[in-house]
Amino acid sequence: MATPRLLPESRTHPYRRRAAAAAAPLAAAALLLGAAAPAAADAPSGVDDLRRDLDALLADPSLEGASSGVVVRSLDNGDELYEHDAGSALIPASNAKLLTSAAAMEVLGPDHRFSTTVSADSAPAGGRVEGDLYITGGGDPSLTAEAFDELAADVAEAGVSSVGGDLVADATLFDDERYHPDWDADDAPYYYAAEISALTAAANEDYDTGTVTVRAEPGAAEGDGVEVSLEPMGANLEVVNEAGTGPAGGEPDLTVTRAAGTNEFTVQGTLPAGGEAAEELRTVHDPAAHAAHVFAAALEEHGVQVEGAVESGEAPEGAAELTRRDSAELADLLVPFMKLSNNGHAEILVKAMGAEKAGSGTWKAGLAEVEAAVERIGVDTSEVVQTDGSGLARTNKLTAGTITDLLQAVQDEPWAAEWTASLPVAGDPDRMVGGTLTDRMRDTPAAGNVQAKTGTLTGATALSGYVTGADGERLAFAIVNNDYPGAAPRGVQDRIAVRLAEFSRDAAVAGGRTAQSVPQSEAPGAPDAELECSWAGTC
Repeated sequence: MATPRLLPESRTHPYRRRAAAAAAPLAAAALLLGAAAPAAADAPSGVDDLRRDLDALLADPSLEGASSGVVVRSLDNGDELYEHDAGSALIPASNAKLLTSAAAMEVLGPDHRFSTTVSADSAPAGGRVEGDLYITGGGDPSLTAEAFDELAADVAEAGVSSVGGDLVADATLFDDERYHPDWDADDAPYYYAAEISALTAAANEDYDTGTVTVRAEPGAAEGDGVEVSLEPMGANLEVVNEAGTGPAGGEPDLTVTRAAGTNEFTVQGTLPAGGEAAEELRTVHDPAAHAAHVFAAALEEHGVQVEGAVESGEAPEGAAELTRRDSAELADLLVPFMKLSNNGHAEILVKAMGAEKAGSGTWKAGLAEVEAAVERIGVDTSEVVQTDGSGLARTNKLTAGTITDLLQAVQDEPWAAEWTASLPVAGDPDRMVGGTLTDRMRDTPAAGNVQAKTGTLTGATALSGYVTGADGERLAFAIVNNDYPGAAPRGVQDRIAVRLAEFSRDAAVAGGRTAQSVPQSEAPGAPDAELECSWAGTC
C-alpha cells in the first residue's frame, strides 16, 4: 500500500499562517488594552453618545421600511452597549455560517481531517487488479485536479497498471440529496449553489467544490472561433461552443449556461479579437461522478488502464486499500471557507457532522448536530431556525441577540483563536485575510480591526463579529438587515463598525463624534453594490 498522503505543514498551512498572522496583532492589542478598559460606570456619557449615533445611522434612508436587528456587547465588561430589535427573527444570509463553523469545531474538532481512499476488490497481482477499483469520498472539500493526480500517481506506484473491472465512485458517506429543497432552482448552475457530495472535485485553489472553470479564449481576428476549455475536465462533460470573436476593442459579451440535470455547457456570445480570455465558474451535475472521471483521466495519464466504465456504488467491506489522502486540518480549511464565504464547504460540514455523530450524512441529521453543539457552546437555540449550513436558504432565521450570544460564548472555547482568525478582516488587501471585507472600511479606524462575517441575499444582509474600541475594549456586534428598499445597505453597516472602532466610554476620548461625522467607506468595491463579492466571484 502506498504511504498515506498528508498535506504538508498542516499546523502552518499557508491559508492559516496568513490568517493567524493578521489576527495576532489584533488579539495582542485586545489583551494588552482590554484589561485597562474603563469600568461601565466610569463614563456613561460615552455609551449614551454611541447609542445616539447608532440610532441615527439606523435612520438612514437606505433602511426605510426595513427590519434591522442590532446588538453591541462588551466582551470585557459583559454589558449590552446597544440593542435594536435584538429578538427579531431575520434572514441571516451567510451569517448562518457562524453557527455551522463553530459547531464543526466543537463536533469534529480543529484537527479533524477528511480522508479520501482508493481501494480494490483484490490486491494487485502482476500489476493487475482483478475486479473493481473504488475511490471513496470522506467529504474533503480540497480535492483539486492536482490532488486526484497525486492519488493516481500513488496507485501506479503501488504497482497497478491495469484494472479488469470498473472505476467506482463511492460517495455513500452522504445521502443522495445533493441540492437543498429550499434553494432556488435558478441558482443551480452558479458556483455558490453547487451540488453537495462526499466525493467532489474543486475547480481551483479556493476549493470551490462541485465546479469547473469555463475558459474562453478569443481568436486573433474578427470572425475567428473562440477556444473553450473546462478545468478540471472529465469525459462526463460536454461543451457546446457557439461563441465567436468580435471586433478588436469591443466589450466582452459571453454567456455560459448548463442545462438542468446535465453536464452540457453551452458557451455563446463574443469576445473582442486579440483580447483577454474570459473565465466563469459553473457547477457540475453529480459531483461524485465528475470527480471519478477526473480521477480516471489522471489514472490514464499515469499508465493505469481501467477496462470497465466509471460507475457509482459502494466499496465492499475488506476492500484492499491502495492509498489514502488526508486533507489539511479543519482549522486550516476554515480559512478559505469563512474568508470567502464558501457555501459548499458549509453544507459539507453539516453532512459530515451528521455522518460522524449520527451515522447519517443528511441535512436533517447534520443540522440536529449543529443545534446540539451550539447549545453545548452555551447559546440558547430556541429562537434559531436553521435549514441549511450556508445561509443560502431563505428559510433560515436568526436574531441579532443569538448571533451576539454565539460570538461571546465562542471566546471561552479552546479553539476560539483559530475560529476567530477565520473571519474576514476589514480592509486587508490579502484575500485570504480580508476575504469578503477586503474592499470595505479601508482607511478608517475599522481597517485591520474589525473581524466579522458578512452575508447577503436579495433583501437580506448582515455583518457580525468583533471590534476593539478606542480604549482597547473588546466588543462583539451583530447587524442583520432585512426588507430594505434598494441595494444592500453595507455602507450603513460599515459606518456602524467604524463608529464601534472609535467607541470610548469616555465621551472626551470619543471626541464627541456624531453619526454624520463617521465616514462612509470609499474603498474600491462600493459597499452599497448589489452583489457581495462572494456572489459575484470577485473576492
